Amino acid sequence: MNDAIAALVRRHDPDRFLTTLFAPPDKRDALLALYAFNHELARAREVTSEPTLALIRLQWWREVVEGERRRHEVAEPLRQAIADGALRPDDLLPIIDAREIEAEPAIETIQAWRAWLLEGAGGLTVAAGRLLGAPDPEALRPFGAAYAVSGVLRSISVLAAQGRCLLPADLLAEHGLSTEAVTSDPQAAGIDRVAQALVREGLAFLDAAGRVRGARLWIAAILPAVLARRDLRRWPCVDAPRRLGDRLAVTIHGLTGRI
Repeated sequence: MNDAIAALVRRHDPDRFLTTLFAPPDKRDALLALYAFNHELARAREVTSEPTLALIRLQWWREVVEGERRRHEVAEPLRQAIADGALRPDDLLPIIDAREIEAEPAIETIQAWRAWLLEGAGGLTVAAGRLLGAPDPEALRPFGAAYAVSGVLRSISVLAAQGRCLLPADLLAEHGLSTEAVTSDPQAAGIDRVAQALVREGLAFLDAAGRVRGARLWIAAILPAVLARRDLRRWPCVDAPRRLGDRLAVTIHGLTGRI
Protein backbone atom coordinates (compact mmCIF):
# COMPACT_ATOMS: atom_id res chain seq x y z
CA MET A 1 0.00 0.00 0.00
CA ASN A 2 1.19 3.52 -0.81
CA ASP A 3 1.55 4.80 2.75
CA ALA A 4 1.54 8.50 1.83
CA ILE A 5 -1.65 8.25 -0.22
CA ALA A 6 -3.29 6.04 2.39
CA ALA A 7 -2.49 8.60 5.10
CA LEU A 8 -3.87 11.44 2.96
CA VAL A 9 -7.18 9.65 2.33
CA ARG A 10 -7.46 8.50 5.92
CA ARG A 11 -7.00 12.09 7.14
CA HIS A 12 -9.21 13.90 4.65
CA ASP A 13 -11.76 11.27 3.58
CA PRO A 14 -12.07 8.81 6.49
CA ASP A 15 -15.38 7.36 5.29
CA ARG A 16 -13.96 6.24 1.96
CA PHE A 17 -10.70 5.16 3.58
CA LEU A 18 -12.66 2.72 5.73
CA THR A 19 -14.39 1.30 2.67
CA THR A 20 -11.08 0.68 0.85
CA LEU A 21 -10.21 -1.90 3.48
CA PHE A 22 -12.84 -4.17 1.89
CA ALA A 23 -11.29 -3.97 -1.57
CA PRO A 24 -9.01 -6.75 -2.82
CA PRO A 25 -5.45 -5.95 -1.65
CA ASP A 26 -4.09 -5.73 -5.20
CA LYS A 27 -6.69 -3.03 -6.02
CA ARG A 28 -6.28 -0.83 -2.96
CA ASP A 29 -3.46 1.40 -4.18
CA ALA A 30 -5.39 2.38 -7.31
CA LEU A 31 -8.59 2.91 -5.30
CA LEU A 32 -6.76 5.11 -2.81
CA ALA A 33 -5.24 7.08 -5.69
CA LEU A 34 -8.76 7.63 -7.05
CA TYR A 35 -10.01 8.91 -3.70
CA ALA A 36 -6.94 11.11 -3.21
CA PHE A 37 -7.58 12.56 -6.67
CA ASN A 38 -11.17 13.31 -5.62
CA HIS A 39 -9.89 15.09 -2.52
CA GLU A 40 -7.63 17.25 -4.67
CA LEU A 41 -10.58 18.19 -6.87
CA ALA A 42 -12.59 19.17 -3.78
CA ARG A 43 -9.69 21.34 -2.62
CA ALA A 44 -9.69 23.27 -5.90
CA ARG A 45 -12.38 25.62 -4.60
CA GLU A 46 -11.59 25.30 -0.91
CA VAL A 47 -8.05 26.68 -1.12
CA THR A 48 -8.58 29.45 -3.67
CA SER A 49 -9.97 32.90 -3.09
CA GLU A 50 -11.18 33.37 -6.68
CA PRO A 51 -13.36 31.04 -8.75
CA THR A 52 -11.04 31.49 -11.74
CA LEU A 53 -8.16 30.07 -9.71
CA ALA A 54 -10.28 27.03 -8.88
CA LEU A 55 -10.88 26.45 -12.58
CA ILE A 56 -7.13 26.70 -13.21
CA ARG A 57 -6.50 24.02 -10.57
CA LEU A 58 -9.14 21.80 -12.16
CA GLN A 59 -7.51 22.28 -15.55
CA TRP A 60 -4.18 21.22 -14.03
CA TRP A 61 -5.78 17.92 -12.97
CA ARG A 62 -7.46 17.56 -16.35
CA GLU A 63 -4.03 17.70 -17.97
CA VAL A 64 -2.70 15.10 -15.53
CA VAL A 65 -5.53 12.73 -16.44
CA GLU A 66 -4.85 13.36 -20.13
CA GLY A 67 -1.22 12.29 -19.71
CA GLU A 68 0.86 15.28 -18.55
CA ARG A 69 3.66 14.26 -16.20
CA ARG A 70 3.56 16.31 -13.01
CA ARG A 71 5.58 15.90 -9.83
CA HIS A 72 2.92 15.67 -7.13
CA GLU A 73 2.18 13.15 -4.40
CA VAL A 74 -1.22 12.35 -5.89
CA ALA A 75 -0.59 13.00 -9.59
CA GLU A 76 2.12 10.37 -9.85
CA PRO A 77 0.17 7.41 -8.39
CA LEU A 78 -2.90 8.54 -10.32
CA ARG A 79 -0.94 8.52 -13.56
CA GLN A 80 0.39 5.07 -12.71
CA ALA A 81 -3.11 3.74 -12.08
CA ILE A 82 -4.19 5.10 -15.47
CA ALA A 83 -1.12 3.63 -17.18
CA ASP A 84 -1.86 0.24 -15.58
CA GLY A 85 -5.44 0.35 -16.90
CA ALA A 86 -6.97 0.41 -13.42
CA LEU A 87 -8.49 3.84 -14.04
CA ARG A 88 -9.80 5.28 -17.30
CA PRO A 89 -9.51 8.93 -18.36
CA ASP A 90 -13.03 8.84 -19.81
CA ASP A 91 -14.32 8.04 -16.30
CA LEU A 92 -12.20 10.70 -14.60
CA LEU A 93 -12.61 13.68 -16.91
CA PRO A 94 -16.38 14.04 -16.33
CA ILE A 95 -15.72 14.10 -12.58
CA ILE A 96 -13.45 17.11 -13.10
CA ASP A 97 -16.07 18.75 -15.33
CA ALA A 98 -18.70 18.30 -12.63
CA ARG A 99 -16.53 20.11 -10.10
CA GLU A 100 -16.58 23.28 -12.20
CA ILE A 101 -20.04 24.17 -10.91
CA GLU A 102 -18.49 24.65 -7.47
CA ALA A 103 -16.65 27.68 -8.84
CA GLU A 104 -19.98 29.35 -9.66
CA PRO A 105 -21.65 31.72 -7.17
CA ALA A 106 -24.53 29.27 -6.77
CA ILE A 107 -25.98 26.01 -8.05
CA GLU A 108 -29.05 27.58 -9.57
CA THR A 109 -31.51 24.71 -9.92
CA ILE A 110 -32.34 21.37 -8.35
CA GLN A 111 -31.83 19.79 -11.78
CA ALA A 112 -28.29 21.18 -11.99
CA TRP A 113 -27.70 20.02 -8.41
CA ARG A 114 -28.77 16.46 -9.22
CA ALA A 115 -26.58 16.42 -12.34
CA TRP A 116 -23.60 17.65 -10.32
CA LEU A 117 -24.04 14.81 -7.81
CA LEU A 118 -24.54 12.13 -10.44
CA GLU A 119 -21.58 13.23 -12.56
CA GLY A 120 -19.25 14.02 -9.68
CA ALA A 121 -19.69 11.64 -6.75
CA GLY A 122 -21.70 9.30 -8.94
CA GLY A 123 -18.91 9.24 -11.50
CA LEU A 124 -16.39 8.54 -8.76
CA THR A 125 -18.40 5.46 -7.79
CA VAL A 126 -18.55 4.35 -11.43
CA ALA A 127 -14.75 4.63 -11.66
CA ALA A 128 -14.32 2.71 -8.40
CA GLY A 129 -16.74 0.01 -9.54
CA ARG A 130 -14.98 -0.43 -12.87
CA LEU A 131 -11.61 -0.62 -11.11
CA LEU A 132 -12.91 -3.35 -8.81
CA GLY A 133 -14.59 -5.34 -11.58
CA ALA A 134 -18.27 -4.56 -11.04
CA PRO A 135 -20.31 -6.13 -13.87
CA ASP A 136 -22.25 -2.91 -14.55
CA PRO A 137 -20.34 0.10 -13.17
CA GLU A 138 -22.83 2.63 -14.56
CA ALA A 139 -25.59 1.12 -12.42
CA LEU A 140 -23.63 2.22 -9.33
CA ARG A 141 -23.87 5.94 -10.07
CA PRO A 142 -26.90 6.62 -7.78
CA PHE A 143 -25.07 5.09 -4.82
CA GLY A 144 -22.38 7.73 -5.14
CA ALA A 145 -24.91 10.52 -5.60
CA ALA A 146 -26.74 9.49 -2.42
CA TYR A 147 -23.51 9.60 -0.44
CA ALA A 148 -22.84 13.07 -1.82
CA VAL A 149 -26.26 14.27 -0.65
CA SER A 150 -25.36 13.16 2.86
CA GLY A 151 -22.00 14.93 2.56
CA VAL A 152 -23.57 18.19 1.40
CA LEU A 153 -26.01 18.16 4.32
CA ARG A 154 -23.31 17.35 6.86
CA SER A 155 -21.12 20.19 5.57
CA ILE A 156 -23.62 23.09 5.44
CA SER A 157 -22.08 24.88 8.42
CA VAL A 158 -18.48 24.14 7.43
CA LEU A 159 -19.05 25.49 3.93
CA ALA A 160 -20.90 28.53 5.27
CA ALA A 161 -17.82 29.39 7.34
CA GLN A 162 -15.89 29.42 4.05
CA GLY A 163 -18.50 31.68 2.46
CA ARG A 164 -19.83 28.84 0.32
CA CYS A 165 -23.19 27.16 -0.19
CA LEU A 166 -23.83 24.03 -2.28
CA LEU A 167 -27.59 23.93 -1.85
CA PRO A 168 -29.77 24.53 -4.94
CA ALA A 169 -30.77 28.19 -5.17
CA ASP A 170 -34.28 27.55 -6.48
CA LEU A 171 -35.08 25.24 -3.57
CA LEU A 172 -33.72 27.82 -1.13
CA ALA A 173 -35.90 30.48 -2.74
CA GLU A 174 -39.00 28.32 -2.23
CA HIS A 175 -38.33 28.61 1.49
CA GLY A 176 -37.52 32.32 1.50
CA LEU A 177 -33.77 31.82 1.53
CA SER A 178 -30.76 32.56 -0.65
CA THR A 179 -27.19 31.26 -0.82
CA GLU A 180 -26.09 34.48 0.89
CA ALA A 181 -28.55 33.90 3.72
CA VAL A 182 -27.16 30.41 4.28
CA THR A 183 -23.55 31.55 4.34
CA SER A 184 -24.49 34.31 6.80
CA ASP A 185 -26.46 31.99 9.08
CA PRO A 186 -26.43 28.24 8.39
CA GLN A 187 -29.03 27.80 11.14
CA ALA A 188 -31.49 30.28 9.65
CA ALA A 189 -35.19 29.51 9.76
CA GLY A 190 -36.20 27.42 6.79
CA ILE A 191 -32.92 25.60 6.28
CA ASP A 192 -34.29 22.57 8.11
CA ARG A 193 -37.10 22.32 5.54
CA VAL A 194 -34.61 22.63 2.69
CA ALA A 195 -32.53 19.89 4.28
CA GLN A 196 -35.54 17.59 4.59
CA ALA A 197 -36.32 18.09 0.90
CA LEU A 198 -32.73 17.13 0.06
CA VAL A 199 -32.94 14.11 2.36
CA ARG A 200 -35.80 12.93 0.15
CA GLU A 201 -33.59 13.47 -2.90
CA GLY A 202 -30.90 11.30 -1.35
CA LEU A 203 -33.34 8.55 -0.47
CA ALA A 204 -34.66 8.67 -4.04
CA PHE A 205 -31.12 8.03 -5.29
CA LEU A 206 -30.88 5.02 -3.00
CA ASP A 207 -34.24 3.73 -4.22
CA ALA A 208 -33.04 4.10 -7.81
CA ALA A 209 -29.88 2.17 -6.98
CA GLY A 210 -31.80 -0.72 -5.46
CA ARG A 211 -30.30 -3.60 -3.51
CA VAL A 212 -27.05 -5.39 -4.28
CA ARG A 213 -26.04 -8.92 -3.31
CA GLY A 214 -23.08 -11.13 -4.10
CA ALA A 215 -20.73 -8.21 -4.59
CA ARG A 216 -17.92 -9.03 -2.17
CA LEU A 217 -15.14 -8.45 -4.72
CA TRP A 218 -16.38 -4.97 -5.60
CA ILE A 219 -18.52 -4.02 -2.61
CA ALA A 220 -15.98 -1.37 -1.57
CA ALA A 221 -17.10 0.83 -4.45
CA ILE A 222 -20.58 1.28 -2.99
CA LEU A 223 -19.99 0.95 0.76
CA PRO A 224 -20.20 4.75 1.26
CA ALA A 225 -23.90 4.34 0.50
CA VAL A 226 -24.25 2.43 3.77
CA LEU A 227 -23.28 5.61 5.59
CA ALA A 228 -25.55 7.67 3.36
CA ARG A 229 -28.55 5.50 4.20
CA ARG A 230 -27.84 5.78 7.93
CA ASP A 231 -27.41 9.57 7.73
CA LEU A 232 -30.46 10.21 5.59
CA ARG A 233 -32.79 8.00 7.60
CA ARG A 234 -31.73 9.60 10.89
CA TRP A 235 -31.31 13.19 9.72
CA PRO A 236 -30.68 15.52 11.54
CA CYS A 237 -29.55 13.12 14.27
CA VAL A 238 -26.23 12.11 12.71
CA ASP A 239 -22.93 11.40 14.38
CA ALA A 240 -20.06 13.77 13.72
CA PRO A 241 -17.47 12.41 13.75
CA ARG A 242 -18.46 8.87 12.89
CA ARG A 243 -18.98 6.47 15.76
CA LEU A 244 -18.81 2.74 16.28
CA GLY A 245 -22.29 2.07 14.88
CA ASP A 246 -21.37 3.57 11.52
CA ARG A 247 -18.12 1.62 11.34
CA LEU A 248 -19.86 -1.61 12.29
CA ALA A 249 -22.51 -1.09 9.60
CA VAL A 250 -19.84 -0.64 6.93
CA THR A 251 -18.00 -3.71 8.21
CA ILE A 252 -21.08 -5.93 8.15
CA HIS A 253 -22.02 -4.92 4.61
CA GLY A 254 -18.41 -5.17 3.48
CA LEU A 255 -18.09 -8.73 4.76
CA THR A 256 -21.43 -9.92 3.41
CA GLY A 257 -21.21 -8.21 0.02
CA ARG A 258 -24.71 -6.82 0.38
CA ILE A 259 -26.23 -3.36 0.40
